[in-house]
Amino acid sequence: MAVSVLSAAKRVAQRSGWSLSNLELQKIIYLAHMFYLGRTGQPLVRGHFEAWDYGPVHPDLYRVARIFGRNKVGDVFHSAPDLPSGPERQILDEAFDNIGDAGAGRLVNATHRPGGAWERNYKPGERHCIIPTAHILEEYQGLGNAG
Repeated sequence: MAVSVLSAAKRVAQRSGWSLSNLELQKIIYLAHMFYLGRTGQPLVRGHFEAWDYGPVHPDLYRVARIFGRNKVGDVFHSAPDLPSGPERQILDEAFDNIGDAGAGRLVNATHRPGGAWERNYKPGERHCIIPTAHILEEYQGLGNAG
């Protein structure tokens, strides 16, 4: 069952010791979402991602974390419930363990794959270009992962 993107962000930010920027948090959650979708056929987080200049962005998370600009995101997720043990928390922990220290540049590169979901939906200068779930799943499958 899909979880709140704010609860997902809270989990990843806590695991990082509150050391991630909004951009880094967005990309880690997007990639966790992609892998969860590919493995289970279900979305990790509720809502949608949009194709922005620096990659996929979940607008609900952006609205909450944007006050930090390029700085590390502080604890603005007080009202978001903690994620219980389960596959959703497990994939977020796995994503953080594998790419949490990759840095903004590498995370942007990972979400800008040629032919990937972001590239297929990005239109320079346009806003609110939704990345369809089917495109995210196709990108996952194109990485050589079983569907």
